[in-house]
Amino acid sequence: MRVETAEISLIGARESNQDRVASITAGDSTLAVVCDGMGGHSAGERAAEIATKVICDRFSDLPKPLFDPLGFLNLALGVAHQRVVQFGLGIPVDVRPRATCALCLVQDGSSYWGHIGDSRIYLLRRGRIVTRTRDHSHVELLLREGLIEIDQMQSHPMRNFVESCIGGEALLPEMTLSPRHALLPGDTLLVCTDGLWGNLNDESLAGGFIAADQPLARALSALAARAVEAGGAAADNTSAIALRCVD
Repeated sequence: MRVETAEISLIGARESNQDRVASITAGDSTLAVVCDGMGGHSAGERAAEIATKVICDRFSDLPKPLFDPLGFLNLALGVAHQRVVQFGLGIPVDVRPRATCALCLVQDGSSYWGHIGDSRIYLLRRGRIVTRTRDHSHVELLLREGLIEIDQMQSHPMRNFVESCIGGEALLPEMTLSPRHALLPGDTLLVCTDGLWGNLNDESLAGGFIAADQPLARALSALAARAVEAGGAAADNTSAIALRCVD
């Protein structure tokens, strides 16, 4: 199975773009990394840059296919956190550089995920969302406890409150690693920041890739543009990597 990739990063209505994206294909393995520098903290873009580089460098140094995909995801996120923490030493802890991160590995017809914060990974199949990551956020916790409905998440006043991130405190943050997901020809994986998913409902997000004959880069560009337009004057940095499985 061949993997086609496309990536995009838009500034939205912000003064600078603190998102960073990177994709690498080596042999039959493809890695996609998306990091979102957190606003309200110093040098968010540097936190995202450091985390992205650390993860990509570790991937590049290992033989492919990776022998232990979940072990790689766990260690790569942990080392990225450690490096961002080191970068922020000397800065008051409440404003130290921080970032959210999502990374997806595809090899041998399967995908493996890891994430910290509210950058997400979606598995899309035939215009529907098969599954997605669950954010380390306050509203996700409220949803799991049945205190709010899913359609209240995007408008909730604490929607942007992230409870786990790369950087800040030295203690290793909460991270979530996925089990193996078997892939089918035509499946699309979407790795994205909250600037994309936060302004689109599930139907719009999944429907953006339903046309299998549409170039992947064009579909991703149109989806990101719709998210920025929906965000209006408050549109966040909007970044994503799409990976399409081709038979």
